[in-house]
Amino acid sequence: MSRQEAREAYEQALKLGQKQYRTLTAQGLDPYPAVLDNILEDQQNCSVQDIGLVEIPADLIVGTKSAGRISAFSANFLPLLSPDSEFGFKWISLCADHLSDGIRDPIQCFEYLGKFYVQEGNKRVSVLKYMDAPQVSGTVKRILPPYDAKSPRNRAYYEFVDFYKSTSFYRIQFHQPGDYARLLACLGKTPGEPWTDREKRTLAAYYQYFLDAFYTLSDKSLHLLPEEALLMWLQFYPFRDLGQLSPKELKNTLHILLDDMVTVSRPDGPLLRTDPTDTTEHTGLLNWLMPGTADHLNIAFVNALDPTVSTWIQGHDKGRRELEEALGSRITVRTYFHADTPQLAEELLEKAVADGAEVVFTTTPQLRRPALRAAVKYPKVHFLNCSTNTCFSSIRSYYSRIYEAKFITGAIAGAMSPDNDIGYIGSYPIFGVPASINAFALGAQLTNPRAKIHLRWSCMEGSPQADLIRDGIHVLSNRDVPTDNRMYLNFCNYGTYMLDDCGNLEPLASPVWLWGKFYETIVRSILSGHWQQDADPRQAVNYWWGLDSGVIDVQLSDKLPESVKILANILRDGIRTGSIDPFRRRVVSQDGMLRCTADTALNPDELLRMDWLVENVIGSIPSFDEIMPIAQPMVREIGVNRDQIPAEKEGPI
Repeated sequence: MSRQEAREAYEQALKLGQKQYRTLTAQGLDPYPAVLDNILEDQQNCSVQDIGLVEIPADLIVGTKSAGRISAFSANFLPLLSPDSEFGFKWISLCADHLSDGIRDPIQCFEYLGKFYVQEGNKRVSVLKYMDAPQVSGTVKRILPPYDAKSPRNRAYYEFVDFYKSTSFYRIQFHQPGDYARLLACLGKTPGEPWTDREKRTLAAYYQYFLDAFYTLSDKSLHLLPEEALLMWLQFYPFRDLGQLSPKELKNTLHILLDDMVTVSRPDGPLLRTDPTDTTEHTGLLNWLMPGTADHLNIAFVNALDPTVSTWIQGHDKGRRELEEALGSRITVRTYFHADTPQLAEELLEKAVADGAEVVFTTTPQLRRPALRAAVKYPKVHFLNCSTNTCFSSIRSYYSRIYEAKFITGAIAGAMSPDNDIGYIGSYPIFGVPASINAFALGAQLTNPRAKIHLRWSCMEGSPQADLIRDGIHVLSNRDVPTDNRMYLNFCNYGTYMLDDCGNLEPLASPVWLWGKFYETIVRSILSGHWQQDADPRQAVNYWWGLDSGVIDVQLSDKLPESVKILANILRDGIRTGSIDPFRRRVVSQDGMLRCTADTALNPDELLRMDWLVENVIGSIPSFDEIMPIAQPMVREIGVNRDQIPAEKEGPI
């Protein structure tokens, strides 16, 4: 390139720099590159690591080490000074050299939280950025902030540091902890596992291929980092597909997932529906005008096990029968059992759709991912999963606010206990369970202010019921009654029960799941067209209904004293009408923190995602490593601390 051509390039770069300067200034933003010294002004105890020579992604170079010459550049390192200045003269010379022989000397810079700040070589960066160079060679020193367990961004960065040690790859910059482990699992890797040079090249090539397709999406409502989009894409497609799909096919997969990507990126998050949906059916012309109405529906229930071996499935299957009785000829129902592996789940979901299913209920959290993949593949079919954590618009989740019933059984336990010690056997450390434990403990305090709740877990090794009885506990709360068949309550391995003077177990009360009511309400909402009005197509919907909807209740033992029955019914009616809220009171957690007061009740999302225990609970929430392997799949899907769970490998890179 001649010097005249280089000068013309400078003049064009100058126009772009001045335009960016004016735009940022008008927006009230800093028009110059960021200054690392200013960013680190309040940081203390940072350490410095020599990284060595790195091919730095050009778009990650965002600033300078010091404020010395930043006024010569716009925020993206485009020039702002006259071409006749000393700066302009040197820039033009560098540009001519670059296009003739290339810029070979590496810059010197610092990296902080995944971004790069130039110490020496600003003009080289400016020329290369103007020329759209994808990367810049540089010797790098990393400034490492102190570890802060309370900062998600800080924890994610420390995970990146470990990721970089294995991959030497700067391109992927997650901001949420746990995302690197999930990505590695999709690649068939574990944190800290060595990578071969070929695996590193494959990751770089495939990710660039994904980036090229991702940037063709023009939806302005999408606020998602490309690496976050990749992680979501990998929930539906294996990583190896990036080496097999054509550019057109890859773009098509992204367009199929676009609504879900918008949903995941929404700042307001999923919609948690705590009120029953409208099921009013319109007649005549109004019914014709209502979108999504139907005269008949084909419905499928896909279950991981069958009712003969699982009381959970037994409860859902009873709900299925009640649905058929309630709606008769308006629905056709098929049931599928033993979807107990991912492969079998996908096969049964495919069969359900092939059999004509228009609505598919999957009755356990472990079926969420297979159902999600099927929902993307068959967008005209309504898919629901019995869980609490969907972030996607393609599938809706459903569960019940069982903590409301637990508050009532806690009050019964407090009233019936001969002393202050009450046992509680928790199921899994999943969403909603800590709220149930705490509500039970608060209910017990209502009738016995000195009540202490001794917490054990059925998902851990041992015999929690026998252990509590051996410790002298006379009143215990165990798993909830799966259906309204009183046999389960009287069996005294469900609900709340007590030891009598002879050492025999006597039933007291239990929350009870009434799945038939839920299924009938949802199906009626689809028939009437109200399903389509629950949320916009890019809104994730989670149904979390309580006593006021009739999907749960409290079953009282015939042997319960009449006065305690009266109290239980008063509490039930109060919760149903909203005059009683178990958590609208002063609540202190085990760590001494005031969690809410009579004037600051917890919102539904805080209740669902509760991961702490109240002060009168003796025990703790178990870690993933402490629970039995048979319980781990459930906790992986909807565990309260699932971000800290090591991800499972899905296949080799």
